[in-house]
Amino acid sequence: MAKKEKPSGQQRFEQYYGELYGERWQTLREALLKPSNPVSLSDRLVEPYYMDQASILAASILPISENNSVLDMCAAPGGKTLSLALRLNGKGSLTANDRSASRRNRLLNVIQTCLPSELRQIIRVTGHDSTKWSLHEKNAYDRILLDAPCSSERHVLTDSSALSIWSPNRPKQLAIQQFAMLAAALDAAKAGAYILYSTCSICNLENELVIEKLISRRKGLFEEVDMVVHHPELENLSEKLEHGRIVLPDRQNGCGPLYFCLIRKKETDE
Repeated sequence: MAKKEKPSGQQRFEQYYGELYGERWQTLREALLKPSNPVSLSDRLVEPYYMDQASILAASILPISENNSVLDMCAAPGGKTLSLALRLNGKGSLTANDRSASRRNRLLNVIQTCLPSELRQIIRVTGHDSTKWSLHEKNAYDRILLDAPCSSERHVLTDSSALSIWSPNRPKQLAIQQFAMLAAALDAAKAGAYILYSTCSICNLENELVIEKLISRRKGLFEEVDMVVHHPELENLSEKLEHGRIVLPDRQNGCGPLYFCLIRKKETDE
């Protein structure tokens, strides 16, 4: 009897997301394969920086006031760090973290090149493992952005080598890491602080199911925030999920993909 041939990485990828999105998968796949349309972040920068519009939108959802202490847990390549720095306007503090030395160098270069000096002075760049943040600081930040490493399916689809080795184990392993990072973010947040969790994945395992797991494991410590109340434009610019919202390129003129969910750590007496 002939030995059954194992499915290729591409076949596994297609089957996985085909089952996840059903009839929508083909149109979503086509949209993911098209070039994205990045736009300039702000005319306040010394040098222009271009980002996907969905990423700019997501970073704007984290409610920031001047003098806040802010943590960008996975900051490289640096676009969202620039966005946070612009909103702090030289007041408060901004910690931009990335564990990878090469990515951290890129982050430093973006900060130095793009931001005016008066906005750079409040930034410190660190290289911690975000899953172990509570070993360094607890109850320390007013606002936290966790743009977590993820499957980046848009990249995988256009990279034959990444596609050839893809397996369902990839999102499973990433989801474990993402949950650890989000749990660490909750520990690092002050009572009453806001945390924005985001990924550029289209996989529910890495998105709303990470929030679901946090609800299960850290019950009563935080609440999900209705983002549309303060950002009504999200109703048309994103799709509602059981937890959080997602921007997908087949419905938003090529923008995304980007998932985001805003949570608030409860006060101790709530």
